[in-house]
Amino acid sequence: MRDPGFSTRAIHAGQGPDPTTGATVVPIYATSTFTQSAPGQHKGYEYSRSGNPTRTALETCLAALEGGERGLAFASGLAATNSVLATLLLPGDEIAAMADLYGGTFRLIERVFKPWGIGSRYTDETSVDGLRKVLTPKTRLIWIETPTNPLVQVLDIEATARLAKEHGALLAVDNTFASPYLQQPLALGADLVVHSTTKYIGGHSDVVGGAVVGRKELVDRIQFHQNAAGGTPGPFDSYLTLRGVKTLAVRMDRHCANAAELAEWLTKQPQVEHVHYPGLPGHPGHAIAKRQMRAFGGMLSLRLHGGGEAARRMASRTHLFSLAESLGGVESLLCHPATMTHASIPLEVRAKRGVDDGLIRLSVGIEDVEDLRHDLAEAMRT
Repeated sequence: MRDPGFSTRAIHAGQGPDPTTGATVVPIYATSTFTQSAPGQHKGYEYSRSGNPTRTALETCLAALEGGERGLAFASGLAATNSVLATLLLPGDEIAAMADLYGGTFRLIERVFKPWGIGSRYTDETSVDGLRKVLTPKTRLIWIETPTNPLVQVLDIEATARLAKEHGALLAVDNTFASPYLQQPLALGADLVVHSTTKYIGGHSDVVGGAVVGRKELVDRIQFHQNAAGGTPGPFDSYLTLRGVKTLAVRMDRHCANAAELAEWLTKQPQVEHVHYPGLPGHPGHAIAKRQMRAFGGMLSLRLHGGGEAARRMASRTHLFSLAESLGGVESLLCHPATMTHASIPLEVRAKRGVDDGLIRLSVGIEDVEDLRHDLAEAMRT
């Protein structure tokens, strides 16, 4: 049999007919515990924190989509991030990361792990050389997002993986903005891929979840921490995420097409000062994104002439773009990072990184693009 394509894996990997009933769709195994035939003799499951068949189906599917040996599903993206950091880092170790980073990840590193004695170093440069400058003998993990949140910067995964290997560090890539459909970091040399499955993988803004995929040896270690500390999703959450992933490819095609059209249109609007979108030829990471991504994604950010006042006015006037946290759903969302997703980052740090009151982030949905364009035009009208 030929190797199945992405959409085929998304629909079938880990999702064969139920062995008991023949159900075509993976059932929701709504049970906390499993009956054993004798002490220590069971059918692969004991307690749903340790494993649940619905969750196993999701984990198998995600591993197949990312090209990893094993996948784990979590209760949230930050639960996944927490388990990675807690498993791989010890007091005295350091993590190196790009400065443009999701606010929740920054908060976890700085306010949870730093008091435990784990150091952190960040680079403002969007390059492997920038990361190289902040590495020390204590660096055990390089953590990158690409594209980044919220400035949609792009980093060369393959070159970063070589740097990590040269330094004896591990590379984890937050692949949330791209999804496994657009980008597969493991094939480019990364050790681990992390997702907030709440976003594009779930795709319908109705479930919160996270995932880690990678080599079995590494993921087994992370699974020990996950089981010991909790943070696992319930069977209904796993079912909703698995249902969403089936349509990931077709949704992403529409997300990307709509975002590309809006990004190009926004560059021509007199109210717009700058558009951050890797699909634009003038984007600093355009060539890298073109090489390592299938398409350029559904996320973009922009600045309006008029700074924070203009941004707040636009944010309060859209109708189709909901002013809301999160991203990656079928509906379009507008976010003001400085007061929403990145508010936990100190003001002076945010300002230095370019995440100020004048920045707006758009998660472009799959609505008719003409309607989205009209919505933005009306909201920017002075």
